[in-house]
Amino acid sequence: MNNQTNGHLPAFRAVITGHGSFAPTKLLTNDELAEMVDTSDEWITTRTGIKVRHITEDNESTAFLATEASKKALAEAKLDGRDLELIIVATITPEMVFPSTASFVQRALKAKKAWVFDLSAACSGFVYGLSIVQQFIESGRLNNALVIGAETLTKITDWTDRASCILFGDGAGAVVLQRKEDGRRGILYSTMHSDGNRWEALNCQAYGSRYPVSRELDDPKKIYMQIKGREVYQQAIRRIVETVKDCLDACDLSIDDLKMLVSHQMNARIIESAAKRLELPDEKVFININEYGNTSAASVPIAFDECVRKGKIKRGDIVLLVAFGAGLTWGANVIEF
Repeated sequence: MNNQTNGHLPAFRAVITGHGSFAPTKLLTNDELAEMVDTSDEWITTRTGIKVRHITEDNESTAFLATEASKKALAEAKLDGRDLELIIVATITPEMVFPSTASFVQRALKAKKAWVFDLSAACSGFVYGLSIVQQFIESGRLNNALVIGAETLTKITDWTDRASCILFGDGAGAVVLQRKEDGRRGILYSTMHSDGNRWEALNCQAYGSRYPVSRELDDPKKIYMQIKGREVYQQAIRRIVETVKDCLDACDLSIDDLKMLVSHQMNARIIESAAKRLELPDEKVFININEYGNTSAASVPIAFDECVRKGKIKRGDIVLLVAFGAGLTWGANVIEF
């Protein structure tokens, strides 16, 4: 799916007017993980770039994290929850099977006139959500929307599997988008892709209709995330590079025009390898996985929020958000901030 801007400019733009993020205060360091499984700080750092991750307490749910991030984004946009027309929560660790996590966020924000839903596209969920809102705003159907990426991945992590338990953390990020007649500012272009033939590369199989709660699992590990690391590594680099090139070509931009690449924080080595192939200088690639771990759909909005707050992105800068995850799914958004 592509949304091209070449040829003519839409009458309206989906402009980010507020952003925020939230992470639990409880931390889990590499040294603490080394006391749980056969690993070390050096082993984790050299292979992933991760030093610490945020971990939810038992009473901290996905909706709680999402709501806290949303409050910050709304405050910056100078909007009240009652003003919202749409809420999308991108997550693979929902509050419950149903209703949607977005329903609980709506309730907490008192967003009575918003219609809401969850989006399950794993690590690509947030960029998918931005693309959806882009269509509604550019068509004139919406004045505003709240897009959230929120995850509590540590609640489905196998803490005995040293290959996967080192990777994940919990957190949430959110942005408010508003309809503006503002020239080129806003989301300029989005591109989304998927390949269901490679679903086994990243998955969590139970409990769904294939492996229902009423049936004993043939493998009790199916309740946890499962990863084929080498395949994910190779596919992620390839798809990120392809997607970034597609975005630059579609928007008639060069690497020089790009202020910052904000990637899903899956692995520092993947991001660095993709950036090297794209000939992107270090100062144009934002990495914060060392402080959060892989937070799936939450990682792009958390990184974006932190990047802006650190002054690395300013008004008028061209920013490219890109993500790759289970499905397999991948996509990107080009934004003039």
